[in-house]
Amino acid sequence: MLLTLLVYLPVAFAIARAADVTVILDKATVIGTTNGSVTSYFGIPYAEPPVNDLRFRLPVPITAYQGTINATLPATQCIQLQPLPRSDLPAEILQDLTAYLASVPFSSDAPQDEDSFSFLGGKEVKAAGVGNLALHDQRVALRWIKKHISVFGGDPEKVTINGPSAGAISVGLQMVTNGGDNEGLFRGAIMHAGSPLPTGDIETLQPFYDTVVEHAGCAATEDTLDCLRKVPADTLLTAAAAVPNLFDYPGLAEAWAPRADGVFLEAPPQHLVLAGHVSNVPFITGDALDEGTIFATGSFNVTTEADFRDFVAQHFFPTTPTDVLAPLFDLYTNDPAEGSPFETGDANELAPEFKRMAALQGDIIFQAPRRFFLDQRSPQQPAWTYTSKRGAVKGLGCPHGSDAILALEGHDLADYVIQFTATLDPNGGASNRTIPWPRYDPLARSMLTLLDGDTDLEITADTARLEAMAGLTGLCLAFPF
Repeated sequence: MLLTLLVYLPVAFAIARAADVTVILDKATVIGTTNGSVTSYFGIPYAEPPVNDLRFRLPVPITAYQGTINATLPATQCIQLQPLPRSDLPAEILQDLTAYLASVPFSSDAPQDEDSFSFLGGKEVKAAGVGNLALHDQRVALRWIKKHISVFGGDPEKVTINGPSAGAISVGLQMVTNGGDNEGLFRGAIMHAGSPLPTGDIETLQPFYDTVVEHAGCAATEDTLDCLRKVPADTLLTAAAAVPNLFDYPGLAEAWAPRADGVFLEAPPQHLVLAGHVSNVPFITGDALDEGTIFATGSFNVTTEADFRDFVAQHFFPTTPTDVLAPLFDLYTNDPAEGSPFETGDANELAPEFKRMAALQGDIIFQAPRRFFLDQRSPQQPAWTYTSKRGAVKGLGCPHGSDAILALEGHDLADYVIQFTATLDPNGGASNRTIPWPRYDPLARSMLTLLDGDTDLEITADTARLEAMAGLTGLCLAFPF
């Protein structure tokens, strides 16, 4: 496995005269490369490759390095599924969406490791203690950084973990594992569109495990997990493709999301938050305005009230009594003006119930968990939140991932991120493009809002759909899916 976790370090590397530079790691020489004032070391292995019998095993750290490691070029991307949006969207929307996906960290080219290789579920996986393997990989990578980063000029006491989308969810889950003890691996956290999820137990994924087993040709074997370890990687990838992905009908009720496995996540993630099992470090968390729109494009055939209720009950609340679930449908109505893309009136109703579906999916996975995390933790530790109303895409509003672009391309959000990474406070004069950003608390609910137009930034209140999100959160705590 290669070191690919995105970690910000307040480090200034020395400018080398030559294109290649070297450091000594244990008994190995690591060759990096310099571009201007930045020295990079790519693809340094931190664990043994998960091949042969190490597939579907906990990562095995590399204990000592020898020889020469060429770290001058990015490593080969991990094997993963390639989910794509439906192709029958209106042409002008599909064109804009394709361009958008090519530019954001969420795109199918991003190495989020979010498939059967890393998040396979089911009772067999739980019994073997090998659930949530991607999260274990990240933990091993963070321990590697703690041990070795000083060799590269970094300070192991000043690590901030940061991620978009699945990476943001991973950051939140790194905060709640191990009883909240982060082992001194990081001192701050940044989550762009993602928080500890409202998911339940990993055994709920049994139907998806069985699908993978069947399509991999392992159904008749005595030990199906061992069989999956032995089939060719391409066979396993093809088998995983038989399971619905993010852009298919179930949308964000997906098969490859992290769930309680009894090892990395001892309980459902939001239950861990409620119990106070959270790393006590400063954090930033934020979302784009319309997190759910891109994922609701797979369910255009949800066109009636009955369809909507059936979808929500089947995919998000399969164990919730009908009478308990019923009030939720009055909180998320079929009025397009209340749906997502928000603040667009009746426009952008790409299909009957689309804006309703987009509002609920965006809230249940992104907005409501973000607010719940803030409400639970901001009285205990410094926290800041934002919403982005920038980067609108035709028909989809300000979609999932559009906020992460701002942090990567040097906008004012990047200034806040840099300042936070250096000082654990996004304020402090990082640039003249920023304004004071108040800490979050459950009473004032101060939120930085990123805008397009004459005004770039303003402080607003995080009060959108308060009753609806509270209802969602209550259901998710009682019936995690």
